[in-house]
Amino acid sequence: MSRPGRARPIRVVLAKPGLDGHDQGAKVVARALLAAGMEVIYTGLRQTPDAVARVALEEDADVIALSSMAGSHLAFCRRLQPLLAQAGLTDKLWIIGGNLPRQDHDALRALGFRGVFPTGSRLDDITRYIEENAG
Repeated sequence: MSRPGRARPIRVVLAKPGLDGHDQGAKVVARALLAAGMEVIYTGLRQTPDAVARVALEEDADVIALSSMAGSHLAFCRRLQPLLAQAGLTDKLWIIGGNLPRQDHDALRALGFRGVFPTGSRLDDITRYIEENAG
């Protein structure tokens, strides 16, 4: 969404990490973000940490969003975090949603994923969080 002082809509790179083949939820979130006036770059399925970091940098993303249903979210985020830092993207909003057990939320936040949205999170809550926290 464009806000006063913002020259362009919020740009969200939305990626499906690793071997996760379930992307229906990511597509629903993408549609909600588009409806809220954001620009969404959906990378598609089976992305590597290197690919996510590269696309986020190339697309000048304000938000780096992951949708994970396969249970490999911690391992993926541990590999992605230093790549995002190396690319100079630590000032961007990092969020993750999907099948995220409560016991993993603190570890994800410690890695820099400030927004953690487990399955069942409301689309309005995700959209509002991005609008309030994206650079």
